[in-house]
Amino acid sequence: MSSLRFKVVEEASNRKPVAVEIPKERPQEYYASKVFNRKKMFEYLPIETYKALIYAIDNKEPLSRSLADSVAAGMKQWAIDNGVRHYTHWFQPLTETTAEKHDRFVEHDGKGGMVEKFSGKLLVQQEPDASSFPNGGIRNTFEARGYSAWDISSPAFIIDNTLCIPTIFISYTGESLDYKTPLLRALSAVDKAGTAVARYFDQNVKHVISNLGWEQEYFLVDEALYTARPDLVLTGRTLMGHESAKNQQLEDHYFGAIPRRVEAFMLDLEIEAHKLGIPCKTRHNEVAPNQFELAPIFEETNLANDHNMLLMSVMNEVARRHNFRVLLHEKPFAGINGSGKHNNWSLGTDTGTLLFAPGKTPIENLQFITFVANVMAAVHRHNGLLKASIMSATNCHRLGANEAPPAIISIFTGTQLAEVLNKIKNSDKDELIELSGKDEINLGVAQIPELMIDNTDRNRTSPFAFTGNRFEFRAVGSSANCASAMIALNAAMAEQLTDFKSKVDSRLEAGEELQHALLAEIKSLLLYSEPIHFDGNGYSDEWKEEASRRGLDCETNPALIFDAYLRPSSVEMFSKTGVMTHVELEARNEVKWEMYTKKVQIEARVLGDIAINHIVPVATRYLSILLDNMVKIRDLFPGNKGVELSSQDAVTVEKIMGHCSVIKEEVAKMVNSRKDANRIENEREKAIAYSLHVAPCLETIRYHIDKLELLVDNEMWPLPKYRELLFIR
Repeated sequence: MSSLRFKVVEEASNRKPVAVEIPKERPQEYYASKVFNRKKMFEYLPIETYKALIYAIDNKEPLSRSLADSVAAGMKQWAIDNGVRHYTHWFQPLTETTAEKHDRFVEHDGKGGMVEKFSGKLLVQQEPDASSFPNGGIRNTFEARGYSAWDISSPAFIIDNTLCIPTIFISYTGESLDYKTPLLRALSAVDKAGTAVARYFDQNVKHVISNLGWEQEYFLVDEALYTARPDLVLTGRTLMGHESAKNQQLEDHYFGAIPRRVEAFMLDLEIEAHKLGIPCKTRHNEVAPNQFELAPIFEETNLANDHNMLLMSVMNEVARRHNFRVLLHEKPFAGINGSGKHNNWSLGTDTGTLLFAPGKTPIENLQFITFVANVMAAVHRHNGLLKASIMSATNCHRLGANEAPPAIISIFTGTQLAEVLNKIKNSDKDELIELSGKDEINLGVAQIPELMIDNTDRNRTSPFAFTGNRFEFRAVGSSANCASAMIALNAAMAEQLTDFKSKVDSRLEAGEELQHALLAEIKSLLLYSEPIHFDGNGYSDEWKEEASRRGLDCETNPALIFDAYLRPSSVEMFSKTGVMTHVELEARNEVKWEMYTKKVQIEARVLGDIAINHIVPVATRYLSILLDNMVKIRDLFPGNKGVELSSQDAVTVEKIMGHCSVIKEEVAKMVNSRKDANRIENEREKAIAYSLHVAPCLETIRYHIDKLELLVDNEMWPLPKYRELLFIR
């Protein structure tokens, strides 16, 4: 095994950048060339079909059968013109990945042959086998029927020679089995609720749109080194490995010069992404060695999420062309920064107004304060749920460390905005009336029209921070489906805005002026949400104690964090907004607990194998060499002299034997704990057992393996070390 290590190190060290074929056209010429967007629709569809389809997309209406047939014909022709022969319904099951089943454009011609055919029925709906996807007990495994239905708001696209049609995925009885369905419901809910409030300020508003800009962080590892690490191959992270003498302590990687091999990969990825209509804009080195980031221009949330899921798939394919493997795990290496996927979330109107951006007039700023106050109330009310929405068996390794957002949800506003909010919060009734004069509003801060246009006062320790014209949900993990966080956030905001409008309308009916009614309810929200507002150091122990006193959710066990989905407040919120039923929530939690258990289970099996079959045998062989050396020294130097000369070897022998003994004991303990946990039928209780009794063994075993790495001869160590994984590029 050690010979394999040195072989792959040599192979990785000799890699050269792979040449990238750069299109002759400028990006704007080939951008979205593989997307059936409005431009392609106009070209390939009859004009009446085009108009009807655009109307249905813009007004969120279903397609008629005749319209679907016409759209399918045009889409098929476009696909065939681009070399496509297969199609697939591309959906997002609860595995947090994507799924697809490819079919050919062929049907029987009735004469013993075939004809290329693609009907509207095949476009809008299919019945893929749903029995093997996680469903949380919604359906029996022997009932394979499930439906996928075209999401017309997300355009079809081409991957290789296959037409991919973005779809929802639901059970035979109508429950969602995916992330897209509840996301679309949440976006519809926040659209309706947000529009109602936005019309207080502009009667021309017809829709409020949720926008998302994600920041995808990832690691790159040479393919040869990757394949020599069973833990990376099977779990996506290193289950053992002592930190390198040099890692990120010099802070010389962040925003540094991009390595040439990596730059070639990034260029290739950008070209492929642009062809698929993914608006990639920013690339740079991240904090940790061999860690990087890609960020696009923000888009409508559903489309942005589809693009992120697609990008993660494309990244893996492009990386292989460059002899890399992409690591999307939130914590692939111990001792250095993990990877997140910051979700920059905003709301805007169809009239072009960003609702989280200060305006140029007093009334625009009142609108800005209105929506910010509602965000704070929504996040406060459902802070536990929002944490649950981003929690996973992988993200739990990142959260709570002093390099990532803490496992406590709080909101950072910055000093300028905090000043404005405090002015309103601390005003009495008469002052509020004065602030809400009929003609204009003076919020007491002269600079408010320019407030936070470019907010540089950023708090990296905050999981949910105001950053100028949006909120940055920093706790989302790098491998996550953004939909999970966006479902919870937009649904919570929809509930809050609905409640806010009801209370404002009651005041208006009682004869209050609109501006006074708004400010009075804003003050009430700010007082209610005061515990969620924290602009200090989220990493400090003092904050953890303070957060507990404030009544915020401070749970850190992933298995228990998921309980937030089934709290009465969460069930009520999802039900009122029409996003998910109680049955769907229970099913999703079953899946979350099951996925947590399985991932820890796999890690335990992998580490047990590595420890017993790779590490201990190597340590034992090195131990034999040391013992043999000690015997020879004592034969050559009898008495105290021999003992003295071999004393250092004796100390090393004792340490190795001690570490090996603990490793064997802990592996046995881990196996038994796993067996005990596996006998538990309740998925929640099983997940808790894995978190309390199996997961801690992983850390103990790792500690002793990492100590052995420092003791055993480097020439004998079987697996690539951190200095090789992180610094060979």
